[in-house]
Parts: sequence; structure tokens; C-alpha cells
Amino acid sequence: MKRYLFFVALATLLACGTLQAKITLPSVIGDNMVLQQQTDAALWGKAEPGRKVTVKPSWNKKTVRTTADPQTGQWLVRVATPAAGGPYEITISDGEKVTLKNILIGEVWFASGQSNMEMPVRGFQGQPTIGGTEAILAAHKERPIRVCNVQKQSSIEVKEDVTCKWEEHTPGAVAATSAAAYFFADAVQAALGVPVGIIHSSWGGSSIQTWIPYEVLKEQFPEVDLGSVEKTHPVKSANHDGCLLFNGMVAPLLPYTIKGMLWYQGETNRGAPDQYIRLQTAYVQAMRDRFQAPDAPFYFVQIAPWPYGSPQSFDCGYFYEAQQKSLKTIPHSGMAVTCDVGDYGTIHPSRKREVGQRLAWLALEHDYGFDAIKADAPTYAGVTFQDGKAVVTFNVDNLCLAPIGTPLEGFEVAGEDRVFHKADAMIDGGGFKRVIVSCAEVPAPVAVRYCFRNWCKGNLYNTYGVPAAPFRTDNW
Repeated sequence: MKRYLFFVALATLLACGTLQAKITLPSVIGDNMVLQQQTDAALWGKAEPGRKVTVKPSWNKKTVRTTADPQTGQWLVRVATPAAGGPYEITISDGEKVTLKNILIGEVWFASGQSNMEMPVRGFQGQPTIGGTEAILAAHKERPIRVCNVQKQSSIEVKEDVTCKWEEHTPGAVAATSAAAYFFADAVQAALGVPVGIIHSSWGGSSIQTWIPYEVLKEQFPEVDLGSVEKTHPVKSANHDGCLLFNGMVAPLLPYTIKGMLWYQGETNRGAPDQYIRLQTAYVQAMRDRFQAPDAPFYFVQIAPWPYGSPQSFDCGYFYEAQQKSLKTIPHSGMAVTCDVGDYGTIHPSRKREVGQRLAWLALEHDYGFDAIKADAPTYAGVTFQDGKAVVTFNVDNLCLAPIGTPLEGFEVAGEDRVFHKADAMIDGGGFKRVIVSCAEVPAPVAVRYCFRNWCKGNLYNTYGVPAAPFRTDNW
């Protein structure tokens, strides 16, 4: 009996030793994941301190070796990835093997923001996503789109892991993921014919400050309250306080290798447009640094048109302007304009397919070589005033404005009294690159605005259906 108990105890000890030695991986690295093609993709985890770790991908069968940190057991390697394809396997071992299965190689994008990015394909309660049901029913796992939804986690300390899981392209996975990000992936995958992976990490109502690392806020934004992280006072807001969501929902994903970033946020910060230019610029640089992707494209969405308590206020207009200005402070960036797809009754527009497609068009033109389209919004270039009319010219590449012969909505003019009135507007037939604006109530206009109020819908586009960006000609 003693001999039997001895062998039981020995087996238990051996089993415990094996469990302690087994590789552990962050949640973002697992079965079904997509790795960025033709890069040195990062893989990392933990092992017993000082133990040798090997990583062997099936696509080239080349073993990459490293040694776990002697104190923490942490390790990181980079594996060379081929052109898009799969499925593949990756075997990781520190003496006991862990095999990751059904791995695809393709294009990986990180999507983040607040509730308009969070809004799933199935919609919010009482707030549907147009086209969502069709997308859910059409989903089948053979199509190489994968999604990894990060669960909400706010933290005053930098976390090593977060709950998330890569999922195949099934109805359930599609229904639960970000609609804007999914429709982006849908358009990119259809155009490129390669696997696309989306890592989605967002939280409704969140400020941009909470997505920015502590060090960046401490150095560049002394006006941002960091007391909850510095433990001088309790957390005031789980999704507003500086760096809490970076700590909980971004840091655990680093340094996963990505192609680029999608961003749909700003409603919470709309009251401070000038500060937002600085914050968004700092956010992008911080993400590029920490994802170790200095040239990663950054494509963001104009905040949703909505009354915001005062539909005739110009608050949104000033914020749209700030978002537009950030294109000059953020290299390799683009903005998807949404002044034509808002819903008066909800801050969460139902036409997320257009949002995702417009983000995709930016990527397809600027990153994937589809120069047959022009994805950038027409922008204000200049104005002249003559004979009681305003003649507005646009930067529209080599294209024309559209639709010709149709009254344009969203234009306003003001005289010296600075009171804006709804105006009549039509595309000028001389080249179709100018808009003629007039208003009987303003016989001598001195300023023009387009879609500059909180609630306003426009219908001016380029010939590819890309909406013109809101603007003002004044500086009042």
C-alpha cells in the first residue's frame, strides 16, 4: 500500500511539473488567428524561467529558438510569414508541445473606438444595422475572414492578458462583431481575395484619453487627470479616465503584428475640438510605436451626425473641422465622411455598411494599389463671391462632383450679420468641380458652410460616391 501511494505521489509531482513547464500564450495568439503576410510576425508567451523555447510554423518548417527570461519566463520571437494562404499550424515547445491550428496568413487590422465601432452586425437593442441580417445569414466558415473580439476590461495597471478569441467566419461570430469593422473586412477580402483578420477592441462612450498610454499622457497632456492610475483618487469612470482602456484592452495585444488601424471615436470628446487634434495625433503615434508598426495606415470615421441636444448648434461642425485638420498632423491617414448616413433618432447610424466600405476604399486605394478609384472625400478649395452668389471650388482630384442637375442639401450662407440661412446650391456645369450657392434672404453673402451643424445631411459626392467633407469658409 505504501509503495502504491509512493507511485501515486510521484505521478502527481511529475504531472504538476509538466503543467508548470507548459507554454502559456496570451489569448490573442491561438487557433484560427490570422497573421500578417510577408512580415516578421510577433509571437510571445510565458514558459518556465530560463527554459529553451522553439517555434516551428508549418509553412516553412523552420525552427525559431529563444530562451525564456530567467526571472519572468516571458519570451518573444518573430517568424517570417509567407504570402497570403493557409490553413497552417504552428508548434511551440519548451519540452512539451503546444500546437496552434487553422492559422491563416493575410491582412490584419486593429479596430477600436467607442459605441459606433462597438455596434455589432446584429445591431443594438432597438437600433438595427441595415444589411446585418443578410451578412449574418451569408456567413460561412470557408470564407477567410476571422474576427477577434476583445472583452471589456478597464485597469489602472497594465495587463498582460485579456479575454478574447479568434473565431471563424460563422453566423454567430459575424453577428457579434463590430459592424463597421466587419464591413471593412468584407470589402477588403472581396477585393483582394486573401484572408483578412480583425482584432476589435472598443467600449461605448469611451474618451480618447483612456486609449492612450500613461507615459504619453503624462508627458504631453498635463491637463488630463491621471489620478486614478497614480492612485491619488479612486477611478471616476472606467471608460473615461486616462489610459485605463489602453492598460486593459490594448496592452495585452501588444506587439501583435498588424497592417493598419481603424478608429471610430470622438463623440465623447466633441466639446474640445482643438485638443482632439493633439490627442488623436498622439494616440496614433503611440499605437504605431507599441504595435511596432511605424508606417501603419490609420483610417478613422467622422463622428455621427446627431442633434446632440441642440440640432442647430455648430458644435459638430467645429469637431468635423478638427478631424479634418488631423489628416495633416497624422501621416498616412484618411477619414471616412458620414454626413449623409446619420439617423436623427439615434447616435448610432444604422448604415454601417457604408462606413465600413468607405474605410475599405481608403485602404484599397492607398495601401493595396487600387488606383482606379478615388476614395478621398472632396474637400473645400476656395470661394469667390459675385452677383449675390458664392462660387465654391473643391479639391476633387481629376474627377467631377456629383450628382449634376440635382439640388444640393446642407449648404448655408451668411452675410455681414453672420446669421446663416439655408441656401440653394447646384453643381456648376463648367467642369463640374464648382458649386454655385445662393439665398434670397442673403443678397450679399460673405461666408458659406456645408453640413456644419449638429444635425444636417448632405448629398454632395465625387463620381465614385465618396461624400464631400463638411467645411466653412469663415473663421467665426
